Amino acid sequence: MKNVVLGVTGGIAVYKALDIVSRFKKLNINVDVIMTKSATEFVNPLSFQTLSQNKVVYDMFERVTNYDVEHISLAKKADVFLIAPATANFIGKLANGIADDMLTTTVMATNKKVVIAPAMNTNMYENKIVQNNIKKLKELGYYFIEPQTGILACKDIGKGKLETPEKIVDETLKLLNEENKDLLNKHILITAGPTVEAIDPMRFITNRSTGKMGYKLAIQAIKRGAKVTLISGPTNLEVPKDLYKFIKIESADEMYTEVINNLNEADIIIKSAAVADYKPKIYSNKKIKKTDDDLSIELTRNKDIAFEVGKLKKDKILVGFAAETNNLIENATKKVKSKNLDFIVANDLTKEGAGFYVDTNIVKIIDKSGNIEEFPKMKKEEVADIILDKIVSILKD
Repeated sequence: MKNVVLGVTGGIAVYKALDIVSRFKKLNINVDVIMTKSATEFVNPLSFQTLSQNKVVYDMFERVTNYDVEHISLAKKADVFLIAPATANFIGKLANGIADDMLTTTVMATNKKVVIAPAMNTNMYENKIVQNNIKKLKELGYYFIEPQTGILACKDIGKGKLETPEKIVDETLKLLNEENKDLLNKHILITAGPTVEAIDPMRFITNRSTGKMGYKLAIQAIKRGAKVTLISGPTNLEVPKDLYKFIKIESADEMYTEVINNLNEADIIIKSAAVADYKPKIYSNKKIKKTDDDLSIELTRNKDIAFEVGKLKKDKILVGFAAETNNLIENATKKVKSKNLDFIVANDLTKEGAGFYVDTNIVKIIDKSGNIEEFPKMKKEEVADIILDKIVSILKD
C-alpha cells in the first residue's frame, strides 16, 4: 500500500483537506496527518483521525507512548509528503530551515518528494518575500501546486485559493507513480478493446467496448516500471508510449493466436478486452444482397481465451473482467473459478459512470477465495492502479 503523509497548516481552506484524505482512502492509499496548532483551531483533529483511520499528530511534546521517534518514523513512512493547505508562514519557515513544530520537523527529516499546495490572501501570495521563498523551495526540488484565482474568504478576488482536492490528489498520484516502480522487471500482457467478427466484406458483429480501460492499464503499468505487451482490437485511442509490443487484431481468433504466442514471455496477463462470444459460422466473401426475405445467420462459439490461458498459466497471474447487466456477483464469481483467475474486475453496465464510452468506472474485485472489494465511481486510471496494486500484493505473497 502506498503512503501519503499530509501536512495541514492553519487557514480557512483546512476543511478541504478532509476531502483530500477521503479521496486518497478511496484509492486504497494510507494517509497519516500532521496538523499545526493553528490548523486545529479550524478543524478538530478527530475529523482527520476518523477519515484517515490513523492517529493524527499535532503536539510536538505529546507524552511518548512508544519508542518510535515520531517525526522520523513518519518521514520514513511517506512515499510522498503533501502540504495542503500551506500558509505563507509554513512556506517561510521551510525555506529558511526553521523546524519548530512537528510538521516542519518531519518535512526536514524526509528524503521523499514534498508537494506544497499554497492557500492565502492574494496580497500575501504575491508578496515578494513569499514569492522568493517559493522560488527558493522550487530550486531545492520541492513541488508546488499553484493556487487558483477566484473569490477568497476575505472577499478579495485574485490568486491564492487552494486548488481543488481532486486536482491536488491527481498531481500527488503522478508523483506517487513516478516514485513507485513496484512492477519493474515484470512483463504484463494486456488485451483491450472489442473484437470484430466479419459476416461479409461489409458487415460484422462487434460490441461497445472502447478499449479505454485496457489502455489505461497499459499506461499505468508502464509508469510503474513494467514491460507491457498490448494486444488491441479496433479503437480510436492513441497508442500508449513506451510499450514493449503493440499488436493490432480484429477477430477473436486473431486475439487468441497473439495471446498464446506471447504468453510464455508474460508474468501477468490482464484480459480486459471484450471478446465476442460468437462469430458467423460461414463467412461470405461477397456482399450478401438484400432480398424480400428475412436473413438468418448461424453463429458458432469463439474460443474462450481466458479459459484457455487459465489452463496454461502455471504460476502466472491471470486477471479477468466481467461486464454484466444482472447477477453481477454471481456471474463474476463463477468466472473466477471456471477460468482459474487470480481475481476478476466486475462492473455493472446499468450503473451511470460505469462500463463503456465513459472515462470512469465502478468496480468490484472478487478474488479466488471469494473476497469482495467494492469501490466507488472513479477515473479509469485510478481503477487501473487499484488493479495493479492488487497484482503487486499477490506478487509479494
